[in-house]
Amino acid sequence: MFESLKKKFASWLGKAKEEKPKKKAKPGKKPKKPAKKAKKTVKKSEKTEKIPEKLPKLPKGAKEIYIPKKFNVGYKIYEPETEKIPKQIKEIEETEEKLEEAEEELSGEKQGFFSKIIKKLTTAKLDKDTFEDLFSEFEITLLENNVALEVVDKIRDSLAENLVGKHLKEAEAEKQVFESLKSSILEVLIEPSDLIKQIKKHKGLYTIIFFGINGSGKTTSIAKLAHLLQKNNISCVLAAADTFRAASIEQLQKHGDKLKVKVIKHDYGSDPAAVAFDAQKYAEKNKIQVVLIDTAGRMYTKSDLLREMEKIIRVSQPDLKIFVGESITGNDATEQAKTFNEAVGIDGIVLSKADIDEKAGTILSVSYVTKKPIYYLGIGQNYPDLKPFTKNEVLKNLGLE
Repeated sequence: MFESLKKKFASWLGKAKEEKPKKKAKPGKKPKKPAKKAKKTVKKSEKTEKIPEKLPKLPKGAKEIYIPKKFNVGYKIYEPETEKIPKQIKEIEETEEKLEEAEEELSGEKQGFFSKIIKKLTTAKLDKDTFEDLFSEFEITLLENNVALEVVDKIRDSLAENLVGKHLKEAEAEKQVFESLKSSILEVLIEPSDLIKQIKKHKGLYTIIFFGINGSGKTTSIAKLAHLLQKNNISCVLAAADTFRAASIEQLQKHGDKLKVKVIKHDYGSDPAAVAFDAQKYAEKNKIQVVLIDTAGRMYTKSDLLREMEKIIRVSQPDLKIFVGESITGNDATEQAKTFNEAVGIDGIVLSKADIDEKAGTILSVSYVTKKPIYYLGIGQNYPDLKPFTKNEVLKNLGLE
């Protein structure tokens, strides 16, 4: 998780650390000129190969010309040592040598966003236009890592507020940039309250309803949460309110059997709101503390399915409405969460498959876009693989803690 961004941050900050001020020459002494690189001499014997006793057969129409090994992509062709290297091949070799030399010269000058910012802060005050120019490289990296555009804008504004107009000493510059980045990331993320404590403090039945599109890991996330509640001595019942998708009831029942948790279900095609209602009545009768309602995976663009979802909410009056999305889907998950929030007003988020999300864009975006907290991250296929979300954990995975 976060490997792509983490490597970027590490390399950029690393470059900043490596840069050291050049030592000034002592008065009266001329600075030493850097020693010139010795030109590599190539022996005549290295330029060509001697003709073997027996030459390989050439393709029809081919001429016996010298071709250096690096350009020889097919037949091995020989020529007498006395023949000159064809002019075009010689030009190609010379051009390649010049390009290699130019790359070597530029390699020491290449800098990332952070090292450029630090250099600017230590030489003069950083103005707005210069900051915008420097930020463009970092902006591309964030967008490539599926960070939503409005989140990129927020990070830019936060960094600009902390850095523009500043002129710092070299010792302070790196720390200031580092702390500013941390601060801008923390402003984007929303940390939730402790759900277990929230449930234990609540008087009476606590109902949680889950939404998301098909294949997002919704049913598995419900089972993981049921396992977490059991570990904390909180009883629960599962409601199979997905009466639309084939095998959905059986899938939830399998989880219920493994966890030894009661599953309330009706036939396929029955009213999902009725299933939720019956699950609540069963919980109240048997003094069970929590009802976890599974709903049909619905495309967030289908208005009829969204209306059905509204009915389930109206009947069950849940204490918590959770959107479940796949972390690896990036901006799609962010857009889904935004639409579900506009339709039914979600209270929080669970992101599945966070363990294989190298880009981290969803985690940085979905909470900020919806203004709702991420409660848990799914980090595997087993029941214990549900990790409470914390801001510090994100910073740690990005290499900023």
